[in-house]
Amino acid sequence: MGEHLRMRWASTVLAPMSFFSPLDLPVFPPIPWAKRLEHIPGVARALVGLARSVTRSWGEPVQALRRELGLPHGGHPVYEGQHSPHLVLGLFSRYLAAAPPDAPAVVRITGAIPYNGVEAERSLSPSIEAFLATGPPPVVFTLGSSAVGAAGTFYEASAEAVRQLGLRAVLLVGAQGRNGPVGPSGDDILRVAFAPHAALFPRASAIVHQGGAGTLHQALRSGRPTIVVPFAHDQPDNAFRAERLGGSLTIRPSRYSARTAARALRRLLDVPGYAARAEAVGAQVRAEDGVTNACDALEGLLAGPR
Repeated sequence: MGEHLRMRWASTVLAPMSFFSPLDLPVFPPIPWAKRLEHIPGVARALVGLARSVTRSWGEPVQALRRELGLPHGGHPVYEGQHSPHLVLGLFSRYLAAAPPDAPAVVRITGAIPYNGVEAERSLSPSIEAFLATGPPPVVFTLGSSAVGAAGTFYEASAEAVRQLGLRAVLLVGAQGRNGPVGPSGDDILRVAFAPHAALFPRASAIVHQGGAGTLHQALRSGRPTIVVPFAHDQPDNAFRAERLGGSLTIRPSRYSARTAARALRRLLDVPGYAARAEAVGAQVRAEDGVTNACDALEGLLAGPR
């Protein structure tokens, strides 16, 4: 619409994967192993080309609208067509990724803009506060706002893993009835629907989550070591980048069980380097100030020549 009205406009991306660059090949959910092939000449470019071919039909409604508005044929709306020619805000941490060399020159990586909902300042509930006060920091398990609807046995396996290790846990199970009671809660496992991540994560010993953009950055900011269980979309790529920072491990959903979760948690909590690295990354991410950086970029766009 900005192009139709001849107005300057900005676009945003929430995760590095959105640049779909063969120079920084994303981890594609159907074939996560292909990331290991990116250094073979021509392979990364061929994979991105294949992805464009498979999704070519997705952009037809957008191209039809452009024709209706009298605009020329545009770029693929999932790839280059999503980006503004004036300003592209990368609303993710620069520690996850820089803009790839073939990204638009107008990209500005701002750092994430944390969002905790309309009650962002709300503190933890009395039940959570009481639980936290009765013992050592728990492991927090969450599947964010989308994967929680397809949790499968994630919460059952998670509860069994902490029981095996003698740890405490908070399970954020959402409003889905299918994520109902996972055995007796006891004194060491608290099951609640929701809790503000920004308030809960820093008080955890570790965090196990799905790797969505919002949850990922709250986990990074918390300075706590993490396990990412990526279900779909940008989550496998986010998991790869978080693990590369040194404070995180990855378990594919198909391999997530009480045994694999317990083994990964024991490694995460027993090897000091994970906690130390997560704490260092957390300090870096908290210092980025994505809100100010994004506002400065937008004000610069508004101040430019019309």
